[in-house]
Amino acid sequence: MALNPFFLQGSAGEQNLVQDLINEQLKIYGIEVFYIPRKLLKTDNILNEVQSSKFDTSFAIEAYLNNYDGYAPDSDIMTKFGLRLKNEISLVLSKERFEESISPYLAEIASISRVYYPGEDLAFVDRPKEGDLIYFPLGERFFEIKRVEVEKPFYQLGKNYVYELSCELFEYEDEEIDTGIPEIDDVLEDVGYITDLKLVAFGGTAECDSILIPGFSGVTNVVLLNDGFNYTGIPTVTISPPGSGSPLFADVDTSTITGAIGVDEFSLTATAVAITTSVGDALSIKEIVITNTGYGYTEPPTVTITGGGGSGAIATCIISESPILRIDVTDRGDRYYQAPTITIDPPVGGGTTATAITRISGGRVSEVLLTNAGSGYTSKPNITVSPPPSIGIGTYIVSETVTGSLSGVTAEVKSWTNPGQDIDKTLRVSLNSGTFSEGENIVGSSSSAVYTLKSFDLDTSTSDEYSDNDDFEFEADKILDFTEANPFGTY
Repeated sequence: MALNPFFLQGSAGEQNLVQDLINEQLKIYGIEVFYIPRKLLKTDNILNEVQSSKFDTSFAIEAYLNNYDGYAPDSDIMTKFGLRLKNEISLVLSKERFEESISPYLAEIASISRVYYPGEDLAFVDRPKEGDLIYFPLGERFFEIKRVEVEKPFYQLGKNYVYELSCELFEYEDEEIDTGIPEIDDVLEDVGYITDLKLVAFGGTAECDSILIPGFSGVTNVVLLNDGFNYTGIPTVTISPPGSGSPLFADVDTSTITGAIGVDEFSLTATAVAITTSVGDALSIKEIVITNTGYGYTEPPTVTITGGGGSGAIATCIISESPILRIDVTDRGDRYYQAPTITIDPPVGGGTTATAITRISGGRVSEVLLTNAGSGYTSKPNITVSPPPSIGIGTYIVSETVTGSLSGVTAEVKSWTNPGQDIDKTLRVSLNSGTFSEGENIVGSSSSAVYTLKSFDLDTSTSDEYSDNDDFEFEADKILDFTEANPFGTY
């Protein structure tokens, strides 16, 4: 007999002995890695491609590193797009250890997903599968399993005892990674296209005061008759001064004048500014608002609109008695990221109620412009400015989806930093579906957390120092730039 008669060459006891020896050697000579299964969220059934996936579970297991002399040769490749790392490793896992310590949990996860998360899928659970990840602590790197060899060594004593994994350095493509182990999750927290959202909970309310000259006429509002065309900038609006005459205050009790204005002036010319809007690639005038109604007008003045590169705009004035001369901002408030609304009480004893709009700069109210100065104001009205957003509750959850209340943009949470009640908070997100709008509320889908967006920084963390994508885009825009106009013309 050619074989050793004292061995049965494949009995259960012999196979168990070999498996135990392999397990013991892996625990002695191996290294601890983390096996991270891939959950499939969306696949293309036609091309059989994975469109989105996530990694939210990890299992520690011992493995033997076959690459005793480092990564595979020719692993660093210099391409025209920069340096590409193709590091490869070969790992050996115990078949028994995987089937006993990992497979049962994968089967349980798969059964739960089928009931509660029908969109998630684990391809199979009885062995390591291609596409899953291995976290390699020695280099703090992720490796993707490219091939699983189940017959090497080839049926020693009639059984296979190990899996040999051929792994390649993982190329991150915005997959969701949230295993709950900081050592793993922190590696990819800042990798990919990241947006830092600066959020606030509340701010201070702005306050305003009005200036009046009861009994005298001023420009109540400017009516736009033609918005013009082909403007490239903001045109200048000029209102003609009041006509000549005797001193305005000759027969008036000056104690009725409310506001900081001299009583020895004959008249004051009204002032206004144009607000433009974009139509296609050109600007036109949206409306003309008043910065000062002036006084001493006995007939409507003329309005001249010049500059701005365009033409054709026409407007006329309406005058009324006892309008609001102007509105001054006495307290600019804080943390306004959308222009607040302003409400003015009607005049006591009857008249036309004034209306106004606000402008903001740096999160604070910069000025108030009158859209209609009203009439019949003999005393200062009460002026109310809407407060800044006061919503600021909850704690965002990593990997949940957040949505902008105005823009409708969605993103996935990478991290949430809340240093304190009166300090700006930072929400780091990725996979943005568009661009968020300052001043909107950011709402968490799972946590229901809501805070107001103060500002945001796009792509604050670039993982590839050799990335030249911005340079490519800049050069391409010199040839075809769709952001300015249709390069193929219009019809």
